Amino acid sequence: MSEPTTPERIFAAADELFGSMGYDGVSVRDIAEKAGVNKASVFYHYDSKDALFERVLDRYYTAHHEALEDVWGLVGDPMSRLHAVIDSYIDFMLANQRYPRLIVSMINAANPQHLEFIQRSTGSLFNWTERALGDITPDSGPLAARQFYLTISGAVTNTFIYAEAVAPWWGGNPLSEGNLATRREHIHWLVDMCLEGLARERTDV
Repeated sequence: MSEPTTPERIFAAADELFGSMGYDGVSVRDIAEKAGVNKASVFYHYDSKDALFERVLDRYYTAHHEALEDVWGLVGDPMSRLHAVIDSYIDFMLANQRYPRLIVSMINAANPQHLEFIQRSTGSLFNWTERALGDITPDSGPLAARQFYLTISGAVTNTFIYAEAVAPWWGGNPLSEGNLATRREHIHWLVDMCLEGLARERTDV
């Protein structure tokens, strides 16, 4: 296996530092020292701290989108599809636990440029949800696709954001294999209730 290139080392260092310390807590010097390069090398390969931060986040957003897209067409009925999406979402977050922390730190920084980047990136996921659920959800109201987007993304993402905070009274690590399996079942149940509501709405019309 070949040694990582300089851009790869810088990227990996930025990913780790931004994920653990947030955008404001990390300097270009920190990234350079972590990567074993000088500051000029960081600027040469990535132009600026902002550009590097957005590159890190963009990789997560792109991989996240692709993970959901890959499973959506594998199974037929809406319930099975959404269960598969939820499982893929949870698996992705489990493998990329810096991702939700990066999003939170970016929002908390109140940087208009960062917020615009988040809006563009989450917009692609939101639009995908509307396309994926367009045939079974109304355009507006409590059962619209946008509600599914917030319900699923909030339920999954908060599992990882609050894991350490709730661990003392959760009965152990919420991200342990057993606890996460139970969490999957709960989120499946939430989606099933929503789908049952959709079925009732169509019957009543």
